[in-house]
Amino acid sequence: MNEDRTFLGNGWSFPPALDKDGTPTRMSAYEENIHQNLWTLLSTSPGERVHRYDYGCPVRRYVFEIMDISTQTLLRDEIERAVVMFEPRVDLNRVDFEVDEAAGILRITLDYTIRRTNRRTNMVYPFYLHEGTDLVGVIG
Repeated sequence: MNEDRTFLGNGWSFPPALDKDGTPTRMSAYEENIHQNLWTLLSTSPGERVHRYDYGCPVRRYVFEIMDISTQTLLRDEIERAVVMFEPRVDLNRVDFEVDEAAGILRITLDYTIRRTNRRTNMVYPFYLHEGTDLVGVIG
């Protein structure tokens, strides 16, 4: 079945990269473009983008927080707000968390439906709670 999915859009792949044939940058399209945009949204803190100061999701704000139900509720609200504001091609069905304290990982699962195709899918975003805490010295 050859379906036209061009209405889902395309854009630069994430992270931006050059193709081997010299094409200026790799592109992503359709569902993969939506997935990469959601990944970029969760990876970007508000204020990082010069021309879109409000773009992003403050996931990093929760790095040193105890991941109890209150913190998870606050983080869920932040993620839902960001997806509603910056990824209009999807309806967010659910945000779930899996906390692995021993490994210092918070797995954020986004369950979403692509509006134009009514296709339900999900992605898991691994957030490392103790990232950068194994530093042994200061260079200087």
